[in-house]
Amino acid sequence: MDIKDLKKAGINNADKVDIKEIEVKEKNRKIKFEEIKIEKEHKHPQKIKKFLDKLWFHVWKDNSVKGWIVTIIFLFVVIKFMFFPLMSLATGTVLPLAIVESCSMYHDGNIASNFDKWWERHDEKYSEFEITKNEFENYKFSNGFNKGDILFIVGANPEKIKIGDVIIFNAQKSNPLIHRVIEIKTNYETGEKTFSTIGDNNNGQLSVETNIKENQLVGKAIFKPAPYLGWVKLIFYEPQRSVYERGFCEEN
Repeated sequence: MDIKDLKKAGINNADKVDIKEIEVKEKNRKIKFEEIKIEKEHKHPQKIKKFLDKLWFHVWKDNSVKGWIVTIIFLFVVIKFMFFPLMSLATGTVLPLAIVESCSMYHDGNIASNFDKWWERHDEKYSEFEITKNEFENYKFSNGFNKGDILFIVGANPEKIKIGDVIIFNAQKSNPLIHRVIEIKTNYETGEKTFSTIGDNNNGQLSVETNIKENQLVGKAIFKPAPYLGWVKLIFYEPQRSVYERGFCEEN
């Protein structure tokens, strides 16, 4: 048997086959064998390295249209399937970053808001819940936040939520609501808590936020890492909103 015979038999990589004739003596007679060794084909690590080098080039150095498309796809995959799952694991909530989509927590002037003047215009709705000016001033986000801001969210332990905290919760709407806690009630038979919230820029409470159950909680807002950056996403949805929900915020 030779290489040609192996090729005819349909053996792949016949050129890499080593055929060796071996002679064995057994009971005064000679027996000839052919030892056939087929070299296994190994996938070379160079192929993986070549792929990674090519990806690196397209993502970081290629300024062509193809390069931009590869970069966008690469970032989408990394953010969706690596960044957010890791963030969710670390923060204890399914929504570690939330984009503010409405003006319900807006204060006139936003970051530069004059708290004293703002309180004069809004103290009445908080006095109903016995929340004083001094208490409110020490709350997180005492100057509110704006549409398009991105908030950092952590898991909400019902036992640790306090009046004045800004929570995010499911409220039978397409997206969760982000409002301030103004009242907490405890059922002493079951130990379960219910929460009541209000938007700083709303004139009153919504019906869906007067009795928020523990299982509705998504998380608690801690800080604002990226003011206005959420507009990159919101701009695509603005035309679908009702007229009074579009555009920049104004204080009620």
